[in-house]
Amino acid sequence: MSQAQETPEAAESPFSGDRAPLPPRVDLYTAAVLLAFGLAVISLAWSMPTFAEQSHSGLTAPGIVPGFHGLVITFLAGLLALRAVRRGALNPSATQGRALAPGDARQLGTAAFLGVLYAGFMIGTLPFWLAAALFVFAFTAAFEWDAGPQGRTRRLVEAALLGIGTGIAVTLVFERVFLVRLP
Repeated sequence: MSQAQETPEAAESPFSGDRAPLPPRVDLYTAAVLLAFGLAVISLAWSMPTFAEQSHSGLTAPGIVPGFHGLVITFLAGLLALRAVRRGALNPSATQGRALAPGDARQLGTAAFLGVLYAGFMIGTLPFWLAAALFVFAFTAAFEWDAGPQGRTRRLVEAALLGIGTGIAVTLVFERVFLVRLP
C-alpha cells in the first residue's frame, strides 16, 4: 500500500504528545480551582469602595474591572467543568492519564516564581519599564534555555530586545494612551 493510500488508523493523531488533551478529571480539578478563584475575585471586587460617597459615578468604582475578570473566569471555569463531566470525569471506571508531563512541574514552578518575583518585589522597587523589561527577558530566557546550546546567544539577544521593547511599549501605552501613572 502506498503512502497516499494510508489508512486513517496508521496516521498519527494531531492530539498526540504535547497536544494531547488532559485527562477529564484534571480538567475538573482545574475548573474547581478556577471557580473558587473567580468567586473570590468577584467577592473582593464587590467589597471595594464605590466612590459614590465622593459624588463620583458608580462606573468609577475600582472593583469593576476585577469583578468583570472574576465573572469571566467563573463562567469559563463552569464551561471547563461541564466539558470535563461530559468527557467522563465523574466515571469511576474511566482510566485517567498523567496530569503533567515530565518537566511540566518545573516549568509551572519557574513561571510562578518569576510572576511572584515580578509582582511582589520588582514592581514598586524598580521603575516600571525596567521591571517589565527584566520580567519579560527572564521569562523568555528561562523557557528558551532548554532549546539547547545551538543558537542560545541569539535567543538571549532576542529575549533582551523583546524585554526592552515590551517595557517601553507598555509604559508608553499606559502613560500616554490610558493616562495612568505607573510606579
